[in-house]
Amino acid sequence: MLVLVVALAVYVVPGSRVGAQGAQKALRYAEDLAPRIVNPLFTTTMSEIRMNELIFDSLFRENYELQMVPSLVQDYVFKKGGTTMDLTLRSDIVWQDGAPLTAKDVVFTIHAYTNKRTLSPNARQVSFIKTATATGERSVHLVFLKPQDYPERKLDFQILPAHKFRSGSYVKRNDPFKNRPIGTGPFVLTHFGDDNSITLERNEHYPKPISIPGIVMKEIPDKSQQANLLKYESLDLVVKVLPKDVAALEENRKIELYPYQTNSWWYLGFNLRNPVLKDKRVRRAIACSIDIEELLKPIGTGDILSGPYVKSSPYYNHDPDVKPAHLDLPRAEQLLTEAGFTRGAEYWERGGKPLQLKLSVPRNQDSAREVVLNLQTQLAKAGIKLEPSWENDASWKKKIWHDRAFDMVLAVWTFDAKEDIYEQFHSKGAKNFVSYRNPEVDRLLQEGLQTIDPQKRKEIYRSVHRILNEDIPYIFLWTLDSYSAISTRVQNVTIHPFAYFSFIEDWVLK
Repeated sequence: MLVLVVALAVYVVPGSRVGAQGAQKALRYAEDLAPRIVNPLFTTTMSEIRMNELIFDSLFRENYELQMVPSLVQDYVFKKGGTTMDLTLRSDIVWQDGAPLTAKDVVFTIHAYTNKRTLSPNARQVSFIKTATATGERSVHLVFLKPQDYPERKLDFQILPAHKFRSGSYVKRNDPFKNRPIGTGPFVLTHFGDDNSITLERNEHYPKPISIPGIVMKEIPDKSQQANLLKYESLDLVVKVLPKDVAALEENRKIELYPYQTNSWWYLGFNLRNPVLKDKRVRRAIACSIDIEELLKPIGTGDILSGPYVKSSPYYNHDPDVKPAHLDLPRAEQLLTEAGFTRGAEYWERGGKPLQLKLSVPRNQDSAREVVLNLQTQLAKAGIKLEPSWENDASWKKKIWHDRAFDMVLAVWTFDAKEDIYEQFHSKGAKNFVSYRNPEVDRLLQEGLQTIDPQKRKEIYRSVHRILNEDIPYIFLWTLDSYSAISTRVQNVTIHPFAYFSFIEDWVLK
């Protein structure tokens, strides 16, 4: 029998309470890809979001009933439908370096998000705020661009320490803060390892007692290896378990499986700058050449989607006329013929060239290889040649975000409870790398941001769903059923549906 033994090295800063004995009691978990930067202004991956939760805090946060409650805020004054809000910060909150939290920190954070020199991909988190002014040591006055119904839900962005930045009102991505962050959250980052590991220890300044003395995050790209390390007790937590590993982990008495909901969905995106894919008939033909249920089977279970929301979302359009993409080869043939293609011996052709597309896929995306192989086979049978390219983090940013040098992408979007898709589908959206443009969608997305009527907002986003289903800039695929696997020595566990570590202050490590 092969016994897999892996030691997770823990760097301990001088004077750290993690120590040799404490390291054995640290919560050890793995990420497929470790955070490359720990700064909420520049967060782009789920591993970075999870790390931020451990280090930073926000003005308001969700409680166990997913209701928004004050966190860094002690008191506030706001009238429903109003355009101003006054906040009073808590007096018992200090930064992890001992400096007090002040109104200047809140104002600095809001200005840093919106400052064009910061180039934050998350600037829209504060775009509803017109001005932020410190009216006292712990008092902040906010003015909103439009009347708000429930601004607390939008004031969930994490606050940064103004005294750690010398640049005034903007932050550079390469600022040393990126791997030496200071927050007000429950844990302090003590070491960024050369092996991409991250070590944290309990924040002794945190106003609430924390049971877990420390945390060690390790980069382990192979999810099956993560599962094995958990079984052999070299890890305490695997964030997301592969479907094929669920049964084996479920039988292990030292491991508990936790189902949890995510606002995540898989998609195939088209580069609409490509002259071939700019033709909606070609995009629709590709969608009609794919059996999504067969693509899903080898990697797990979930809901097949017709648009950019999970089925439990109030914005999902359940109209029977708004259907998910489905296999219809006669329709695909008709559409490609209308688009000027003729069927050759092996592939569809136009102008003597085969219908050949390059598919870019993030290298660390769970289960993507099985999906890609099946997708290749399905499209080949339909006369479409697909050439996959596996991209690391750097090449993905360059090829997809900067150069737009792709035909299609297979990827996943993950959202918080607000499910804001503006950046993905507005013509000026920062994450609209497929170059989708529809004036009506632009109008609706803008209107959705401004309305304070929840019912009206539902109608707006369901209309957006319908249009995207028709325009097909993406082939919407599925949202997967998710399980996290955690050692039974970690107790009192509650996983936040969208943020994961939000309730870690109540977890207990035996």
